[in-house]
Amino acid sequence: MIEIEGITKRYDQTTVVDNVSLVIEPRTVSVIVGTSGSGKTTLLRMINRLVEPTAGVIKLDGADNRSVPGYQLRRSIGYAIQGHGLFPHRTVAQNIATVPLLLGWDKRRIEARVDELMTLYQLDPQAYGPRYPHELSGGQQQRVGVARALAAEPNVLLMDEPFGALDPIIRTKAQEDLLAIQKRFGTTIILVTHDMEEAVHMGDKIAVMDAGKVLQYAKPAEILARPASGFVETLVGASERPFRLLSLGRVRDAVEPGGAEGEAIPGDASQRDALAELLWTGRPSLLVKGTDGKPLGRVTIEGLVKRAARPQ
Repeated sequence: MIEIEGITKRYDQTTVVDNVSLVIEPRTVSVIVGTSGSGKTTLLRMINRLVEPTAGVIKLDGADNRSVPGYQLRRSIGYAIQGHGLFPHRTVAQNIATVPLLLGWDKRRIEARVDELMTLYQLDPQAYGPRYPHELSGGQQQRVGVARALAAEPNVLLMDEPFGALDPIIRTKAQEDLLAIQKRFGTTIILVTHDMEEAVHMGDKIAVMDAGKVLQYAKPAEILARPASGFVETLVGASERPFRLLSLGRVRDAVEPGGAEGEAIPGDASQRDALAELLWTGRPSLLVKGTDGKPLGRVTIEGLVKRAARPQ
């Protein structure tokens, strides 16, 4: 658990983070979203003390994060940034091994961890381990950056716009990879982004910041359905909010009686995916199947649009 209590950061007369209090539950993904200059990156960096607060306390599992030297704290917390920050003169394997080496892990344990993470990220250790960052694509560099941040088995991973430099297709894949790995390791992730779509997709909870303050901290459905202020509503996008809500609902919850022609959609797909498929193919309805492959019913354009217009 991460407890942020009354955290403030001032530079001379400018308050960058203003009396922020949050509790981040273990093994969850929390997203801090806001426009440029809202204080979100500064707040993130106070967790691992790359920035020291002016006032307030941050506790990790009940312990003040100032109770150990900063460098020692940072070795226990994963950190991934936009652009990946890979060392250009080190191979992929050497980059991933950076923190375990600093912690004094033995060679065999380091090699096993590097191989494990590269395999998880679908990078053949034999083929990619000896390569240098400039020999990788942007998506591959991003995967190596996250693998390096996870190498020392941290309980907490901080991520600052980690997908910002990726094209949309690679970005979507990178997000899915991260969510899968987060579930596997149970890592607590705090992710900073300016992209509300990414926040809704990734976050168990979202903190919306503006001018150094947290305006709302809640589950995505709560923020989309009941924005706490005009700024939050603008950030969400009033015209898109109802359709974003569909991304949180499963197709099985929107099933209507009846059948449909053509390929079925799984019941655990999102309602937004179903609507996109209907609009793209021009079909009036989609058959919905359960995990056992048996039909559950159908979803229709009309039904899904009504759900978007009147979110529950």
